Amino acid sequence: MAEYVKVEHEGAIALVTLDHPPVNALSARLLEELEAEHEALDTSDETRVIVIRGAGEKAFVAGADISEFPAMRDAAIEAAEGGSARGIQKLAMKMEAGRTAVIAEIHGYCLGGGLELAMSCDIRVAAEDAQLGQPEIKLGLIPGGGGTQRLPRLVGHGRALYLNLTGDPISGAQAYDWGLVERVVPRAELHDAVMEIARTLSERSPHSTAVIKELAAQTRDLPLADGMQKEAQAFMRCIGSEDGAEGVMAFLEKRTPQFTGR
Repeated sequence: MAEYVKVEHEGAIALVTLDHPPVNALSARLLEELEAEHEALDTSDETRVIVIRGAGEKAFVAGADISEFPAMRDAAIEAAEGGSARGIQKLAMKMEAGRTAVIAEIHGYCLGGGLELAMSCDIRVAAEDAQLGQPEIKLGLIPGGGGTQRLPRLVGHGRALYLNLTGDPISGAQAYDWGLVERVVPRAELHDAVMEIARTLSERSPHSTAVIKELAAQTRDLPLADGMQKEAQAFMRCIGSEDGAEGVMAFLEKRTPQFTGR
């Protein structure tokens, strides 16, 4: 049984709560549990949306578990010699490659590994007073779970350098202005706003959702012409799918489609 990751279901929506007092630090154990839970949910036909949130009032995730860092020094040589991705990077790549949409529900502190986890989600919704940042430089370190790579792709080169070099956080409201989160709301409205989006996504075709996520991941850095070619091929896969046929017929028959993910 998972110790730090709790899963509840509201219909087709899986609510995944990270519960590692006092600030939901991403320990190795928590990351292992989250990876296992994501894999189970992503392969479940009953789950169409995953919401990741932090327990308590203080934080979504305040960062990695720094108490584990001294032991990581033993792995530094392996990493320098080309060791494989691990920890947050490994989980993030699996979430990005998964077929199920993932929403981050961000309140309080969302720092370091917490922000890197949020950036690996498909949609981020933040409270106005949330604090988002990459403070690793204050420890003489750098972000190691995607902060130097995903962050500039979301906010641009200069703003990413500002966050990574100063280590200072920005508010949820500023994160929205910078494009780091897709929606910002007052803290009291956060969960309702997330669930509104989750319910909408749960009504969409799981097959098309998976294809859109696949395209987003595979074509982000491709030349436009190459991306357009892959999009055209993906469109034909969708129109030939059972969900595609159901969606078209439902529209023509003026009824709600019943998608199956096939």
